[in-house]
Amino acid sequence: MKLIIGSKNPAKVNAVSTVFGDTWTLASAVVDSGVSAQPMSDEETRLGAVQRALACSKLAGATAGIGLEGGVTEMDDGLYICNWGALAVGDKLWSASGAKLLLPDFIADPVRKGEELGPVMRAFTSRQDISTTEGAVGVFTDGHMSRAAMFEHICLLLKGQYAFYAANEKKEAEW
Repeated sequence: MKLIIGSKNPAKVNAVSTVFGDTWTLASAVVDSGVSAQPMSDEETRLGAVQRALACSKLAGATAGIGLEGGVTEMDDGLYICNWGALAVGDKLWSASGAKLLLPDFIADPVRKGEELGPVMRAFTSRQDISTTEGAVGVFTDGHMSRAAMFEHICLLLKGQYAFYAANEKKEAEW
């Protein structure tokens, strides 16, 4: 079974490899999320993940596609990092969200004004690879959590949903 990842970003590819690498043959492809470069809500971030997963599931040789998308979402107390993933297998689609983290105002304000989080974080950290390594979550948790680990969490949720469905497909049809 071949699972195509809708990104070449090492944090995303490593997360999928860690969770799915034991049971799937993996490949990655650059596919368009169909959303803005900086998704600004849970809904837009989820849509980006879904559209990546569906696009990958239709590529030659794919059994399934997975999309992972990072974004931000405004809540009553500020702007939060949000992450979503989607897994498309045949005509089935599962999605899951990860943990959220409040951004400090000095980072959130430029994002609210239209800047992407990645470049804002590059300027703050003076690191060009921040989006492909620990990400903003790694910076603001002092290394206790990484971007790849956030996406691994989502991948575990997706793999679990798929496993539940596979184990109960017949039961669901009878129900």
